[in-house]
Amino acid sequence: MLRFTPILLAVLYGLVMYRFSVARTHRQLNAQSTELADAELKQMTDKMARALDLPRIRVFLYEIEPVNGLAAPDGRIFITRGFYNKFKSGEVTADEMASVIAHELGHVALGHARRRMIDFSGQNALRTALAMVLSRFLPGFGAYIAGALTSVLAARLSRSDEYEADAYAAALLVKSGIGTSAQKSLFHKLEALTGANGGTVPAWLMTHPKTTQRIAKIEELEQNWAR
Repeated sequence: MLRFTPILLAVLYGLVMYRFSVARTHRQLNAQSTELADAELKQMTDKMARALDLPRIRVFLYEIEPVNGLAAPDGRIFITRGFYNKFKSGEVTADEMASVIAHELGHVALGHARRRMIDFSGQNALRTALAMVLSRFLPGFGAYIAGALTSVLAARLSRSDEYEADAYAAALLVKSGIGTSAQKSLFHKLEALTGANGGTVPAWLMTHPKTTQRIAKIEELEQNWAR
């Protein structure tokens, strides 16, 4: 029984971290966001709401500067102030913003938003357990190896989620009459908008797929639908 104690403690740690992360995220989003009121974007969300047979789609404005969209574990959709400012300045179109909202709706509909919180905690537990085991055989290096292994796993899961959310968004945008052109054009802008270019980080370590790969997947979907 004693040999399993470190693993059990790691699992317990993961559960505690999950509850803590959910509560902290909920408090932070509540404190720093308000419902978005924009007539032009409402026209876009109304189109998607009709396609989904929903009365409306609520979007919240998250008061932080990084350019991003996110889906909370409770199902709410957020656009950051930084992203909204890019729209207001004309750098991003209403259709492109709609593609962001559709993507985040995909994360919610497919259960990614809630599962990511669980995955995050599970990865912490796995990292702790692996570090304990590996450190017995590789003192001084076990923790580094455990961290690298769990990071690779997390990146792979995240990229899979992104592809799925892209596919959901593409289908919703087509059904809404908005189309996928803006979805693809935004991908070309994202690196400049976010100030990230991936540097020398290998694609398999990035949490998001490469732009060219994401566009290729959407075009593959379009070809399949055309048939």
